[in-house]
Amino acid sequence: MCARKNRRDGRAGRDMGGPWSYGIQETRREPDGEWHVRTILASAALKTYRCPGCDQEISPRTAHLVAWPADRGGPDDRRHWHRPCWQARLRRGPRR
Repeated sequence: MCARKNRRDGRAGRDMGGPWSYGIQETRREPDGEWHVRTILASAALKTYRCPGCDQEISPRTAHLVAWPADRGGPDDRRHWHRPCWQARLRRGPRR
């Protein structure tokens, strides 16, 4: 009888650059329009970004989200946000 092989290749069934490495992407209808929103896991956050909500840096290895308008724009319109800043964006006044 042959020994059963229980090990799996960790890459099997995964696209190493695919959306699984970022988190969940969804389209949301918000009071300020329809948005594509993608959660970025800490393990996938490799660069420093500036949050448009608070104007502070989002450091590498920090979970956050990326949002861009669903009805207009493209990759250049994506913005990286701290989650609380995204949730508070409608309650804040314009920055000066």
